[in-house]
Amino acid sequence: MPTVREATLELLRAHEMTTIFGNPGSTELPMLKEFPADFSYVLGLQELVVVGMADGFAQASGRTTHVNLHTAPGVGNAVGGICNAQANKSPLLITAGQQVRAQITMEANLTNRDAILAPQPYVKWAHEPPRAQDVPQAIARAIHHASLPPAGPAFVSIPMDDWDADADEELERGALARAMHGRALPDPVALEDLAGMLADARNPVLIAGPDIDASGSWDAAVALAEKQRLAVWATPAPGGGRLGFPEDHQNFQGILPPAIGPASETLNGHDLVLAVGTSVFPYYPYIPGPLLPPGTQLVQITCDPGEAARAPMGTAIVGDVALALERLLELLGPSERPPPQPRPLPGEPEQTEPISGSAAASALASVWPEDGIAVVETPSSTVALRNRLRLSQPGSYYFSASGGLGFGIAAAVGVQLAQPERPVVCVLGEGSAQYGITALWTAAAYRVPVTFLVLRNEEYMILKWFAQFEGAERVPGLDLEGLDVASVADAYGVPAQEVTSSAELAEALRATIAADDGPRLVQVPVATGMWLD
Repeated sequence: MPTVREATLELLRAHEMTTIFGNPGSTELPMLKEFPADFSYVLGLQELVVVGMADGFAQASGRTTHVNLHTAPGVGNAVGGICNAQANKSPLLITAGQQVRAQITMEANLTNRDAILAPQPYVKWAHEPPRAQDVPQAIARAIHHASLPPAGPAFVSIPMDDWDADADEELERGALARAMHGRALPDPVALEDLAGMLADARNPVLIAGPDIDASGSWDAAVALAEKQRLAVWATPAPGGGRLGFPEDHQNFQGILPPAIGPASETLNGHDLVLAVGTSVFPYYPYIPGPLLPPGTQLVQITCDPGEAARAPMGTAIVGDVALALERLLELLGPSERPPPQPRPLPGEPEQTEPISGSAAASALASVWPEDGIAVVETPSSTVALRNRLRLSQPGSYYFSASGGLGFGIAAAVGVQLAQPERPVVCVLGEGSAQYGITALWTAAAYRVPVTFLVLRNEEYMILKWFAQFEGAERVPGLDLEGLDVASVADAYGVPAQEVTSSAELAEALRATIAADDGPRLVQVPVATGMWLD
């Protein structure tokens, strides 16, 4: 008779989940003993980093990914990463160890008391099986929860003595035989009505959200925009954790402002707003104003009932984004509206000392590989980076949709592991890097060829901008003098260098992006400021 551990490994094989991201503690050792040769274990040195790597891997591979955490302290360390994964709609199976069952009631050391509460409200489902024999079934259920739209993390707490117990063969067979298919067909009548609205609209506009990329409907979104001659805006950052439309396309207009009043002002003149694969909208900060311009209608297409329910205006169609776009293409003929005017290219940045964030983005753009992937966590330079890179392929951009830090440096490692044939460049500030700095060790240990580009401005610039906006004077803790990520990278075994000019930066990046034998880090001092061009 197979053990619970053996049954669980067979289940993970059946779901092609043989890569595990983890940081083991004593409560996880019974699961990991005699680790099978067909599995891979990616070690992270802290649990937030472990979840971030798995998050990037899950998004870039499109597969549910297993994260294995230590009991209560490890789960606690990981909660920020789990919050990021929920916002990113990343399908994660999260398992965590627990004390042996005989000592849970007495709360012996390392007991995860009320284990299912710790990761909430950031998981779709949390469970601690009542019997050892229920572990494989619980893990199967968590995998299904994680993968069904809207995708997200699910959590199972497992007492450490469960793994050697005999499995229930009937339950094991049932768990192995089950499959889930979760593409919900949007209401066909609602789509027909929407097609009529688009055909009749004077000046409709498309807001392209991250679920376009996640659902594999990139080409359909482009075809609809071209067929209907739609101006296209991207979801406001940080809600746009992925790109929904090629940003070098002539229809693309830029990133929608992330506040109520400015967003409404940007949409002025459009009588119909079609928001696809996005919440409506990820607003921040609060700048009041009308939700929509007078006379403007909004229709949202989303796979997420929660996004649909919380939208403050408009009509929502809930269902698979790709199926919705494909059906609209069938229903609509070519439009006679004039095509939107392409947005102008940004000008050459002024050369200063230190260089600006815009100049750093321009240097990166000058050497950017056609199939490159950007993982970004540099809040004060994100818009400038996107305006200059103008990424044009699906799966080319990852950013934490939660607004929290610690995702980028870790996720870049996971993205590169999932996409080994494409070069990955992680662009981040030196402050952002500290939240997941131990990811550099993993990148070096597993020879993951990520290029890390650190923009060093010696401050939390984005927070200084918010402090000014909010009228908060004399706020402490916003300066980062002397923080040298290049030196830290060297200590972790990542070759690193600091450059100062745009020309030096371009040359250094050209060499590091081409390297395929492990990670490299390039650090460049940049001037203070919010860089938007």
